[in-house]
Amino acid sequence: MANHKSARKRMRQTARKTEQRSRTRSTVRTFEKKLRKAIESKNSSEAQTLFMSFQSQVSKAAQKGVYHAKTAARKVGRIAKQIQQLG
Repeated sequence: MANHKSARKRMRQTARKTEQRSRTRSTVRTFEKKLRKAIESKNSSEAQTLFMSFQSQVSKAAQKGVYHAKTAARKVGRIAKQIQQLG
């Protein structure tokens, strides 16, 4: 347990940021699951629309520092490649 006033404040800040980052990661994972499901069912029109929102979510997460920029690019690139193969 923190003894100093500044350490207590730091704990509150850390808890708040951890919760925000967890929520953002969860949202991105949900979008990714929906998108992968559409790709598996070979529904290219639905996959295209879901891909746009997925790409937006991942980019925002990278911008906020939840994901590293290259991790976000890798996620988007791999799924884009799968959508290209759908036709």
